[in-house]
Amino acid sequence: MAAFPGVDFVDFDSLLSDEEKLARQTARQFVDDRVLPIIEECNRDARFPLDLVPEMAELGFFGANLEGYGCAGMSNVEYGLVMQELERGDSGMRSFASVQSGLVMYPIYAFGTEAQKEKWLPALAQAKAIGCFGLTEPQFGSNPGGMLTRAVRRGDRWVLNGEKMWITNGSISDVAVVWAKTEDDVVRGFLVEKGTPGFKAWDVHGKWSLRASITSGLSLSDCEIPAENLLPGVEGLKGPLMCLNQARYGIGWGAIGAAMACYQTALDYSKTRRQFQNRPIASHQLVQEKLVWMIAEITKAQLLALHVGRLKDRNRVDHTHISLLKMNNVSIALETARSARSVLGANGIVDDYCVMRHMNNLESVYTYEGTHDIHKLIIGEKITGVAAYV
Repeated sequence: MAAFPGVDFVDFDSLLSDEEKLARQTARQFVDDRVLPIIEECNRDARFPLDLVPEMAELGFFGANLEGYGCAGMSNVEYGLVMQELERGDSGMRSFASVQSGLVMYPIYAFGTEAQKEKWLPALAQAKAIGCFGLTEPQFGSNPGGMLTRAVRRGDRWVLNGEKMWITNGSISDVAVVWAKTEDDVVRGFLVEKGTPGFKAWDVHGKWSLRASITSGLSLSDCEIPAENLLPGVEGLKGPLMCLNQARYGIGWGAIGAAMACYQTALDYSKTRRQFQNRPIASHQLVQEKLVWMIAEITKAQLLALHVGRLKDRNRVDHTHISLLKMNNVSIALETARSARSVLGANGIVDDYCVMRHMNNLESVYTYEGTHDIHKLIIGEKITGVAAYV
C-alpha cells in the first residue's frame, strides 16, 4: 500500500517543528503499515484490532501528552497530530487512544492519589491494562448532571448502583472510571476494577457506525469498592467535563485525519475515473467545486487545530475553544465524507474505498463527547453571556 502523501495546501508543515513532524510521521507509518491493510475487514466483522494495541503502546500513543509514569511527554500539538493519523486509519483506532489517554489516564493523573497513579498510569501507558470512562447513562447523555448512578459510603467501602451506556472499551477494560452522585448529591469519580462483584459489562451489537470499535454498557449492582478507589482531587461535574475536554481536543484533530482520507480518495479517483469523451471526471467543473470545498475546509480545520493546540501548550486554552474545534472539524469532516462519496458515485458505497466507513463513523463522532448542537450552545453562552440549555 502506497504511503499517504499528506494534505497540505498552504504549506501547513512550515508551521510545525521537527519534533511535531516526527510524531506525525511515526503515527502515519503505523497507520499505513498496520491499520489500513486490515481495517476494512475489521469493519466488516465488527471487530476491533486488539492485537495492534501493544504496538500503539510501544510507540507511546497512550497518555502521550502526560509527563512521567512511563508516558511519552509529547506536546499537545504532537499528541493532536498522532490523533489525526489514527483517525485517518479509523475512528475506532483514535477512539481507543482517546479513551485510554484522555478519559482514563488523565483523570487518574489529574485527580488521583500518588498510589493510584503508580498503580495504573504505567500499566495503562504500556497497555498492560485497558480502561474505560463511565459517564453517559441510558437516560442521560447531554445532561450528565441528571445521572442516576449513586455511590453510598459504608465504612471503608463505597457501594455503587447504576448503569452506564455507550462506553468505549467497556467489556475489555481492567478499570473503569465511573462517575456517580454521592449521598450529598455531588458527582464524584471512582475506580472500579474488573472482576469486582456487582460490576458487569456487555457489548452493543448491530452498529452501523464505529464497527471496528468496542462499545459497551456497564451495570453496577451493589458494587462495593474500597474507599481508596475514590478519585479525591475533584468534586462536581468539573471533573468529568475536564476529562471530556481532553478527549474533545483529540477528536478535533482526529476528524481532520478522516477528512484527509476521504479527500485524498476522491481526488485520486477523480483523476483516474473517465467519463464523457474519455476524460477524467476531475476535468468537470462540479467535481472540482467539490474538491476545492474539501481542501479549503481541511486547511481551515488544520489551522484551527494548530492554534488551539498552541494555546493548550501555553495553558491559555478555554473550553469553548475546544468546543469550537470539535464542532467545526467534525462537521466539515462529515460533509467531506458525504461529498467524497458523491464524487465516487456508486463506488463510494463499497468498502473497496474508505469513504463510506469514515462517513458512518463520523455520524457517531458528530454526536459523542458533546453533540454538535450542544457545542453550539456552549459557544453561544460564551459569546452572549446567556445559557440556552433549558
